[in-house]
Amino acid sequence: MPAVRERPTPRVHRPPEAPPGRPGRPPRDLWPYVLIAPAICGTLYLLVYPLVRAVAISLQDFRLRQLISGDAEFVGLRNYRTLLSDPRFWEVTGRTFVFMAVNVVLIMVISTLVALMTERLRRAGRTVVLCSLVLAWAMPVVAATTVFQWLFHSEFGIVNQSLTALGFESFDRYPWFANGTAAFTILVLLIVWQSVPFAAVTLYSALTTVPAELYESARLDGATGPRIFRSLTFPMLRPIFMLVLSLEVIWTFKAFVQIWVMTRGGPGDATTILPVYAVQTALSGQRYDLGSAASMVTVVLMSGVLVLYFRQMFRQEDDPR
Repeated sequence: MPAVRERPTPRVHRPPEAPPGRPGRPPRDLWPYVLIAPAICGTLYLLVYPLVRAVAISLQDFRLRQLISGDAEFVGLRNYRTLLSDPRFWEVTGRTFVFMAVNVVLIMVISTLVALMTERLRRAGRTVVLCSLVLAWAMPVVAATTVFQWLFHSEFGIVNQSLTALGFESFDRYPWFANGTAAFTILVLLIVWQSVPFAAVTLYSALTTVPAELYESARLDGATGPRIFRSLTFPMLRPIFMLVLSLEVIWTFKAFVQIWVMTRGGPGDATTILPVYAVQTALSGQRYDLGSAASMVTVVLMSGVLVLYFRQMFRQEDDPR
């Protein structure tokens, strides 16, 4: 009778068991959270805590005496009612939106033109333009503001000297910062000059991702430059354009250092926008509660811009095209 061979039992490869953790050390699954914990704690302390503290002050009667003694009284929304009933607040809010709109339109138009020009330059010209943009972007805000102050100085400014030399005698010792419209225009020039480099470099980086074959096909079909940009370039780069637009709106809306260093909101209220108004309210009359309330209104308005941006971004992600 033939012997029956037994089939060998198949071996099951089991993954090696993780070695038991050492006592006193967190499990391996918790290591990512342990590593990012310092960054999260720093963010909470530097960003969230000041925001919560500002909200709390805006709901209290918080003046100089309360700042020293610390016994602030809770008053609810009284500060917000006082703020919203102030005609000057609404005037400053309207000026803030005008200031933001003028800056953002100029920044987006100029940066788009600079990005398109940079894309068409040769390597040497492109390097010069990009280096110039980065150097302008790297200049500290206070230093750039001081330079603009000296450029438009009434007695020693090179702008007045150049205009006078060209025959415009009315600009001899012209006080730029004593005229509201002139001071507003100078601040717009300063902020546009500081913001264009970031937007232009970002848009240029996005333009380099568009395949050159698409441009060649469009030109073979007889499309002109404006038609190519409108029908090809802009639709492909719309998310980047929306991102840059949202960032510029936020940065322009909260512009403070340039205005405070150059004009402190003057002459009169010609260059006062919401961040400057909040600081003026807090420092001039020691009304830190009203200043915090104005800051919270500014945060709410800027958050509205972010909501619009994310809504547009999610709508594009859900687009089945």
